[in-house]
Amino acid sequence: MLVEGISHKCAFTDCYSLNEDELVINVKTNKSISKVVIVHADPYIFGCSGTDPWSGQPLELHIEKELSHELIWSVTLKPEFKRIQYYFEIYAGDELCYLFEDGVHDKDFMKKDNIIRHFYKFAWMNRADICTHPKWAEDIFWYQIFPDRFCKLDYEGNKQLNDWDDYKSLTRDSFYGGNLKGAMSKLEYLKDLGITGIYFTPLVTSTENHKYNISDYEHIDPDFGDNEYFRKLVEKAHSLGIKVMIDAVFNHSGRGFFAWQDVVKNGKNSKYYDWYFVKKDNFSFDGNTKDGRYYSFAFVDEMPKLDTSNPEVMDYFTKVCKDWIEMWNIDGIRFDVGNEISHAFIKKLHRELKAVKPDLFLLGEIWMDSTPYLLGDEYDSVMNYPFMQSLSNFFVDETLSSDDFMYMMNYCYSLYMKQVNQVVFNFLDSHDVDRAITRCGSYDKLIQQLSVLVTMPGSPCIYYGTEIALEGKNDPDNRRPMPWKDIENKVYDKTISTVKSLISLRKQHKACESQNITWHSEDGRFIKYEKHSADEVLKVYINAGNSPLDVTINNEQVLFSHLYDSSCLQKGGVIITKLL
Repeated sequence: MLVEGISHKCAFTDCYSLNEDELVINVKTNKSISKVVIVHADPYIFGCSGTDPWSGQPLELHIEKELSHELIWSVTLKPEFKRIQYYFEIYAGDELCYLFEDGVHDKDFMKKDNIIRHFYKFAWMNRADICTHPKWAEDIFWYQIFPDRFCKLDYEGNKQLNDWDDYKSLTRDSFYGGNLKGAMSKLEYLKDLGITGIYFTPLVTSTENHKYNISDYEHIDPDFGDNEYFRKLVEKAHSLGIKVMIDAVFNHSGRGFFAWQDVVKNGKNSKYYDWYFVKKDNFSFDGNTKDGRYYSFAFVDEMPKLDTSNPEVMDYFTKVCKDWIEMWNIDGIRFDVGNEISHAFIKKLHRELKAVKPDLFLLGEIWMDSTPYLLGDEYDSVMNYPFMQSLSNFFVDETLSSDDFMYMMNYCYSLYMKQVNQVVFNFLDSHDVDRAITRCGSYDKLIQQLSVLVTMPGSPCIYYGTEIALEGKNDPDNRRPMPWKDIENKVYDKTISTVKSLISLRKQHKACESQNITWHSEDGRFIKYEKHSADEVLKVYINAGNSPLDVTINNEQVLFSHLYDSSCLQKGGVIITKLL
């Protein structure tokens, strides 16, 4: 019997409280395994001594997800007394082994007397330990705005600006004058598009167009407006049913930040010296920090790294967040470089900010598996880079099959607890990566990716300009100014209408956000899956191959289609239907 790859840990995403009553248990196995049974009962049902006889009730698990080389088996239990003890029976045809906390045992293990078995035990379903999130985040549709490039109206800053319509002269140092007044003037546009949440990249005072090297965390940058104007923008957004999330850059500051300035002036005598990681008191030259004179973000000298293990740093920036909430009544905070901030700091932020505003949404920017940050006492969600990367890779690499697509999506949704998957921040592109259409090289592929985005669990987000298929390679090209003249002249009406239809479909059909997915294995690159909710079943058909496909729709209502006519789904086509 092949036992390699069989694993379970009574913690993290293998065993966790879904809510106050339900406990989710997952087991990973290789694909030769045909059945998994959990044997479970209360640990004290037969006594409280570790040597008392104990037996449990068997219950078969189901295959929750199939990955490329493994299966994930799952069961949801309702422990009567909020605790549970268990082990597993693992079958490969007629062969049997047992899985306990100390590993896999052969079929004769249970016949042995006078041994102490290493049972799994989930000690107690403590309410305070359950991973929860703001309920509103389950139904949100985000729109990311890079303020300097979104919309300019009555600019009052002091920068030398590029011509708004001239993106070809764009450099990393360019300013275009986008501001809060411009953004506020487009709130109705966003509402009409179907947007219910705006994520702004940094808005507070900084010397650069991106504002990630912050010199003053308490004031809106004059390039964009002022504190009072942002308060009005948030107020208007709320009146339109739109939530607002802003960017927090606490991994590092800018060199203009008062604490860094004091360190530069006073060296080791600065009371802020321990706010940073200074190795050499030599601040007389610029250039990357690979010489180790001080730590910085990605060796960028203008972004000295903050020590977020320092209690003074934690206190200062926790107060900054509280001030933001009080001043602007924001709904969410996105934490830049969220995996380099100390766990202790994030826990403090979660604890203290949720006390001020319980439904505040805390989002971490992390580019990989983020499980340690999503256990209930840190972030509510993270930017789902595994989703973006997997989706992009499938549409770029045409050697991948529809089964590969299933494995990739299942991998993404195997990383976290179910409640996290419900609000994980899904996106196709952002200010940090190539535009989606540029990466995949095809308008049709973009529409296919958007169709996946709106029919998968999570909190979906589009980057400004994605609704018009705006192109752009990586920074700075992915930060072109929004071409409002062309939009107003109806150049992009067809694309906007298509994206608007997809967003509307997402909002109108709860099955889109459901985690109940049935995959259909099809030949080549023909993707077919079903989404199930309590009230409906949606079907998604995507032709990612190079030839037309005959797709006959029976007893289904077509909700959305692209390149589909008379039972023919063209290359690049999509159909989303509702089962009648």
